[in-house]
Parts: sequence; C-alpha cells; structure tokens
Amino acid sequence: MDTWRLIPIATHKAFMNMAIDEAILTAHKINNVPNTLRLYRWTPSAVSIGKNQNPQNELYVDNCRKMGIDIVRRISGGGTVFHSATGEITFSVIAQTSKIGKDIPTTYQRVYAAITDALRLLGIPADYNTGDAKNCPNLTVNGKKISGSAQTIQKGTLLQHGTVLLDVDLEQMFTLLRVPWAQTCMQVAAVAKRKITSVHETLGHAVSPETVSNALVVGFKNAFGIELVNGDLTVYERELAEKLCKEKYATDEWNFNGKTSAC
Repeated sequence: MDTWRLIPIATHKAFMNMAIDEAILTAHKINNVPNTLRLYRWTPSAVSIGKNQNPQNELYVDNCRKMGIDIVRRISGGGTVFHSATGEITFSVIAQTSKIGKDIPTTYQRVYAAITDALRLLGIPADYNTGDAKNCPNLTVNGKKISGSAQTIQKGTLLQHGTVLLDVDLEQMFTLLRVPWAQTCMQVAAVAKRKITSVHETLGHAVSPETVSNALVVGFKNAFGIELVNGDLTVYERELAEKLCKEKYATDEWNFNGKTSAC
C-alpha cells in the first residue's frame, strides 16, 4: 500500500496558497517529496482565475478591491472561482500521473471518486459530470454543482486543486464575478441558485470544516487505497513558496498580465 503525505488543513492568503501548491509541484517533479494531499482555506476571501484568463473580462475588479477580496492567477486552467473564507474547503493533489491515470479524463475521475466518497460519508450522494469545452469536470447534487477543480500536469506530475462548497453566498459571489448577459448581481444569483449548491443547503444544516476535512482524508484513502501520514512542508518547499509568493503570486504583473520574473 502506497503512503502519501497529508498536509493538514491550514489557512493562508490567496497568494501563499497558490505559491505552496506550485512549490509542492516543483519539489515533486524533482523527486524531493512524496505524493501529497493538501487541505486548506483562504483568508481573506479571494477570487482565482485560470492561467489564460483576463481578470478584467472575468471580474468586477473595483468591487474586489473595495471589498478586500484578493485576486490571484492559478497555474492551472479552468475558469474563475470565488473562494469564501468561511464557505469552502480547498484540496490539492500533487502526485505521479502513473499513480492516478494515463490521461486527463482518468485523473479527474480518480480524484473526484475520492471527493464523492467523502461526500457520501457526510450523507450527500454526488454525481460525476465530465464537463465540456467551457467547463472542467465537476460534482453535482441533484444537478447542482457542489465541487469543482482544475489541473495542470508537468513532467509526469499532476497538480489538481479544487473546492468543496460548505456554504455559498451567491449575491456576494456575483458582485465579484462578471457575467456578460446579467444586468444585476441579483439576476445572475437567481439563475445560479438553480445551478450551485453546498453542503449546508444539501443537508439542511452546517457542517464544520474539520468534519469535512476528515471526510476528505477518508475519501482519498478509500478511493486510492493509500495510507496518509501527516507531514509538513520541507525547508525547500517553504523557501520556494515564500519566493513564489513574493515574486510571482502577490504581483500585479502575474495576476493581471500572466507574466513573472520568478523561477
């Protein structure tokens, strides 16, 4: 049975969260660290955009700034995501593709099998959706999205990071996310209510982040047939994350133009 490293749930700013994910990916590519599952949260709330997106097209940037919402560009693809400081758990999987799947559809299916099992443990039956040209694969409950993720694969190493929605404030979300056809945030929130759900809405009561995080750990153990052992970032990963945070993810050059001088 394979043993993976588990980095237990912790909270960081958006820039550091993305820097840590990239630092683990880099360390794994050079065989410095084992396959890793990381769980985390965000403070303050933030919006992440896909690596090829233009924030001016995707966001009400002025609203983000007025509300103290960080904007960060991911190195993964996919669309724009609102990360609530209180309303989600985020996971990242950094692992050899040979341990997960031979192609992108398989890797998504394997990771979502773990999330599906975690939701099952919470009493939530979720369905896997393959996505389409505009949307990455996701999980739904009664046709409503409860978990989404995005990925990048580099030199045989997968980084897939995604969310499980604990609760959702659609009015706040669409005060930040730009939807071309909508005239008001209330209009798009009303439509989104039929398309997005959360653990809270599905069960009818709140579930603590710790409970959901514990379910995710069990879900990954079950789906991958692995042992997960608590661990910390290595010195190499910590130092690289600090460098990436300062020189890349906390800069407008990266977040608004997709360019960086960082390693």
